[in-house]
Amino acid sequence: MRKFDYNDPDISQRMVAENERAFAFLNKMPILPGHTLICPKQPMALSEELTPEIWSDILKLKELVCTKLKKTLHAKGFNFAWNQGLIAGQTVPHFHLHVVPRKENDLSIAQYEPRVFLYRPGSRADSPREELIILSKELREITT
Repeated sequence: MRKFDYNDPDISQRMVAENERAFAFLNKMPILPGHTLICPKQPMALSEELTPEIWSDILKLKELVCTKLKKTLHAKGFNFAWNQGLIAGQTVPHFHLHVVPRKENDLSIAQYEPRVFLYRPGSRADSPREELIILSKELREITT
């Protein structure tokens, strides 16, 4: 099963926060700079598989990540979403909450239709690895 592994060196270099049951890292193909994914440490494909404790840790990280993105990138709002099932655009069968920071006049789309907004294969370039490492380091250093 393909999954997000928080011990994978590529992901750990993009890590921005973690707690007992979840971890957050920068998406390598962001909709906007700072686009973060939050996953349970235990690979589970569906939201129904998440225990209340795992949900709690994911939501705690969501709050922490948002605070870090406000301080670092001056985000004024956020889009939150997850895709569930291949038909809905879930390409990695490991639950992940998308956190997309928004601000006035950003270059992303303003309308919200999930398949247009979150699942645009081939239309977004990977961010340069060094850029992601630098930003993830800045985000990790933010204290709340």
